Amino acid sequence: MRRLVPFSLPRPGLPRRSPAVTPRLSRGGPPISLWLTEAPRAAAELAAAASVAPLLAAERRGDGHPVLVLPGLLGGDASTLVLRRYLRWLNYSVSGWNLGANLGPTAAVVSSLRDRLTEMADRSGQRVSLVGWSLGGLYAHELARGAPGSVRQVVTLGSPLRLAGRGGRTASKMFDGFSHLHVAPSLMPRPWTEAGPLRVPATAVYTRSDGVVPWESCRLPSGKRRENIRVHGSHSGLAHNPTVMHLIADRLAQREQAWRPFRPGLVVRHLYP
Repeated sequence: MRRLVPFSLPRPGLPRRSPAVTPRLSRGGPPISLWLTEAPRAAAELAAAASVAPLLAAERRGDGHPVLVLPGLLGGDASTLVLRRYLRWLNYSVSGWNLGANLGPTAAVVSSLRDRLTEMADRSGQRVSLVGWSLGGLYAHELARGAPGSVRQVVTLGSPLRLAGRGGRTASKMFDGFSHLHVAPSLMPRPWTEAGPLRVPATAVYTRSDGVVPWESCRLPSGKRRENIRVHGSHSGLAHNPTVMHLIADRLAQREQAWRPFRPGLVVRHLYP
């Protein structure tokens, strides 16, 4: 059966940083057992988010800058509703992508996202933070490469940034099923061939128990203002995983031009492997 896309205890002491990533592409796929348990694990993460909602609501309030949240393959704004409501509660000017189900880089997606980014930046007079889940994170990187002056930072959630080869693309058959709708690669490169420098701060969130894409592909190469943060959880629950929501709140609360690596506080340190 083909797979489709989109907890170990830590050691005491300071949290371990993600290992450096060599500039190579990942080709392996996740075990079938992880894919089969994606749904129940994601449901458990949603329940966990509800149970710790008062703690999440106590996060430091934001500065009101605009945030664009992009869903994964086949997802729409409903799939990121919990995250967007949470960030709006923290005083950010949050926008969904308003393009229905994500079927890949169609002409409407490419033109609309570029226009949306420009409109949000111009209307607010501020740079926009981009939060992309799975395939949405690939769009976020492409937008940041094309208009770095309009982007404050990029946060990706389980996005296969370094995926190559059909053996490693667990979403390839589903993604390719919509290829007749996609724009030419010259207008928006297929995500796994995307190249070029990223000139804004970037955080890549990944989980080793990802049942949709190979977790190795979700990490950024080491570099200035780059970080890879590992969390416990499923691919399908990343947008409402409470540790991810805390992490995103921390990233967005940074002052512009004062980016620093993520350092979880003493109380939550044990939650990050």
